[in-house]
Amino acid sequence: MMSGRTIADMTAVEVRDAIERKEVSAREVAEAALARVEELDAHVHAFNQVCPDLALQAAARIDAMVAAGEALPPLAGVPAGIKDNMNLVGTRTTCSSRILQDYESVYTCTAVQRLLDAGALPVGKCNLDEFAFGSSTENSAFGPTRNPWDLERVPGGSSGGSAAAVAARMVAVSLGSDTGGSIRQPGALTGTVAVKPTYGRVSRYGLVAFASSLDQIGPFARTVEDAALVLQAIAGKDPLDATSVDEPVDDYRAALDAGVEGLRVGLVTDMLDIEGCAAEVREAVEGAARTLAALGAEVGEVALPMSRHGLSAYYIIGPAEASSNLARFDGIRYGHRVKDAEDVLDLYMRSRAEGFGPESIRRIMLGTYALSAGYYEAYYGQAQKTRTLIIREFAEAFERFDVLLTPTSPTVAFKLGEKASDPLAMYLSDVYTIPLNLAGLPGISVPVGLCPSTGLPIGAQIAARHFDEAAMFRAAAALERALALDMVPPLVRK
Repeated sequence: MMSGRTIADMTAVEVRDAIERKEVSAREVAEAALARVEELDAHVHAFNQVCPDLALQAAARIDAMVAAGEALPPLAGVPAGIKDNMNLVGTRTTCSSRILQDYESVYTCTAVQRLLDAGALPVGKCNLDEFAFGSSTENSAFGPTRNPWDLERVPGGSSGGSAAAVAARMVAVSLGSDTGGSIRQPGALTGTVAVKPTYGRVSRYGLVAFASSLDQIGPFARTVEDAALVLQAIAGKDPLDATSVDEPVDDYRAALDAGVEGLRVGLVTDMLDIEGCAAEVREAVEGAARTLAALGAEVGEVALPMSRHGLSAYYIIGPAEASSNLARFDGIRYGHRVKDAEDVLDLYMRSRAEGFGPESIRRIMLGTYALSAGYYEAYYGQAQKTRTLIIREFAEAFERFDVLLTPTSPTVAFKLGEKASDPLAMYLSDVYTIPLNLAGLPGISVPVGLCPSTGLPIGAQIAARHFDEAAMFRAAAALERALALDMVPPLVRK
């Protein structure tokens, strides 16, 4: 305990500062995080694998630096979770799939390595929808993750384990991947700050690919400042990833205190009118716009009619790329393999049928069909043309505004099983987040309220121009300070 607060109550910035002041050791932080996981994860199932040895080894390195009087890295001693589709030597990388359940990482993902180089303690690998296919983390082969705000509800997906681990205070920060909303949507549903960077801002090397033109790695945190620190640590060009971009990385933390005086904010009104947007969500986002205006931002309205077609385009492009990327999991080179196959074709078919879950099979089949002869231009070609129009539409909007404001999710967290049998209803959970992936734009989900009827978190999404994450953080930090929400789940209060 420090000043009446436990280590679990501390933000990443507070943990690092306390270690630097020698008020607590990195080992004590690691042990506290591991104890927290042992206490709560039986209820939440945020983790597929806990890594006590790796966490304690990392803590020992930080404590040695403190003892030697060395300058500490920016995330020194901060407990972190890593989505289980990112490789880390010393762990399994399963993608929450039976087909990879025994796969041992032989190399480390660049973003994960940069997180560790910044001093973070790897507490464990977090649960996800199998191969990141889903919006609820119910598609995991190892069982669903539950929302710390209500254990009968989903935490969102596909990075639900990463989000729940932060919301439940098991770790201070975590990494997720976002292909169509898989960081931002669970961020909204768990009351955490969640960031999808610009496509190319963070290396994808070592991330098991879902859709290579859409995937990006980004952070979950409890505060905007913590999220900014993590993105600062993992961003930047990587020679191992040809899609990473050599753009200067801004000092995101410096942008947090700039305020929003004169910042041009576009409230995307037609997105508020999309069928399925809950009244409480709309009111919270409109309230966020009023708050920004009161803080000095220039708030106006904008329409993005092409973005309504983003969902349709995404569910052609995403599955098409997934079909290609997942072809490597064939029972030959690595992963699950049946033992009594009659021939190679039988080996392929049975290994994949046993290894992949229903949602993975659905998306592989959708993507294969969309790419097949006679249908390629009608489906995949048209989806890519729609993507181009969405990119142009955003470019026009950013001629008038510095950031755009939308809901993150049309609803608060829904009940486990509520949408599991209706894929189309599940897919609609990402209606607000998908357009940013198609356009390669950065977005952040920040809590803007609690639903009056359920007490569950509501998130707003702030989008910015390519590589202008600083503007996004600037607006999010101003909202966070002004709203001063107490985002502590009931599970943590107990």
